[in-house]
Amino acid sequence: MSTLKIVVSSTRPGRIGAAIGAWVAERARTVGAFDRVEILDLAEIALPLFDEPHHPRSGQYTQPHTQAWAAAVADADALVITTPEYNHSFPATIKNALDYLHAEWRDKALGLVGYGGVSGGRGAVQGLTTVTDALGLVQVEPVALVKAMTFVVEGEFLGSEQDAAAVDAMITQLADLDRELAPRRSAAALVS
Repeated sequence: MSTLKIVVSSTRPGRIGAAIGAWVAERARTVGAFDRVEILDLAEIALPLFDEPHHPRSGQYTQPHTQAWAAAVADADALVITTPEYNHSFPATIKNALDYLHAEWRDKALGLVGYGGVSGGRGAVQGLTTVTDALGLVQVEPVALVKAMTFVVEGEFLGSEQDAAAVDAMITQLADLDRELAPRRSAAALVS
């Protein structure tokens, strides 16, 4: 059974990230390439700034919030991170969430959905790619939601047909890539 998890990285009051995350999840369910689709909302998860005594590479997590976060990510076969662009980069919340873990990210398919003004969050996606590559996530073509705020109506994101087609293609690519990466994850689990 394949599981896709959508990480909503914005936590600020008044954010549109939750609406975008819900829309991406609905698109994924419509495409039907994954058996299970879940949302991991960093506003609800509320990780404090990294507070583990050991380097994440050790896998020696002592804090209950880290153990819960590790279990949530480990259970994913593929991930989508939705991210706004702040000052030509991504929010600190997603960097913190990524830094908490290490092995849980390796060899998983990743889709990035940036959003913002005319750039569609491209600066955030570009910066995030450097971090996710270092963690061993394998990225498909990202999606940029240009002027995303204009597509939010009564708290719901209503992406354009072009946006929907781009996300649908990304979901399909994620499923294809997951099938390629699954044997690597299985082999690594046997070694551990």
